[in-house]
Amino acid sequence: MTVQEMADKLMLHPLTQGDGMLREVSGCYIGDLLSWVMGRAKAGDAWLTVMGNVNAIAVATLADTACIVLTENAWLDEAAKEKAIQQEVAVLSTERNSYELALEIARLLGQGGA
Repeated sequence: MTVQEMADKLMLHPLTQGDGMLREVSGCYIGDLLSWVMGRAKAGDAWLTVMGNVNAIAVATLADTACIVLTENAWLDEAAKEKAIQQEVAVLSTERNSYELALEIARLLGQGGA
C-alpha cells in the first residue's frame, strides 16, 4: 500500500505532496524520542509522532521511513515543511492518537487482529 492509498483510506491530511506519497508502507512505528526512532524504525514504516520539526525530517530520511504522520493535530513548522519537500518526505496529519492510528494501519496491512 502506498502512502497515498493509506492517506485516502484513513482520511489522513497530506501536509506535503510529491513523490513521497508514492512510497510503499510496510509497517508502523510510534515514537517521539528522535534518537530512539533513528535506531529502531524500519525502512518503509509509517512513523507516528507529534514531532513536526526539521530534526524529525532528518530522522525520517536517515531511517528511510515511508512517511511521517503527525498525530493529535501536531503541527509541522515551516522550516520542516520546506525540508520535507526538498527531501521528498511525505508528512500527513490526523486528530487521532498514535495508538488508534497504529491499529488502523496494522489492519490495513493485514498485521492486526480481528
